[in-house]
Amino acid sequence: MAVAELGPVVLDCPEPRALARFYAGVLGGTVEGEGDWVDLKLPDGRALAFQAAPGFVPPKWPAPDDSQQFHLDLDVKDLDAAEKAVLELGARPLDAEDRTRTFRVYADPAGHPFCLCAC
Repeated sequence: MAVAELGPVVLDCPEPRALARFYAGVLGGTVEGEGDWVDLKLPDGRALAFQAAPGFVPPKWPAPDDSQQFHLDLDVKDLDAAEKAVLELGARPLDAEDRTRTFRVYADPAGHPFCLCAC
């Protein structure tokens, strides 16, 4: 028997509402809340949450001497189309040059790494 159920994944960031809007553009859903805590309610019922973190320092990619903390894998059907969309929303490429792979790595506007995966 499970002791708990997984709640939303929470991302620390400097501007919770702005980062929630970025992920709403990528994943769909509804942004709810203001201030230090904002939720993104996804169409399938799952959620991401965004928490204000004073002094936030984004993770580094790649950084063998530093922790990347975590990253999101986002499944897509068309890597090129998804890449165009996330770049227009404000993502920046971290490791996207190798077009033979089934994934590409980007940073969201707050610097968290995420992968677009056609796996």
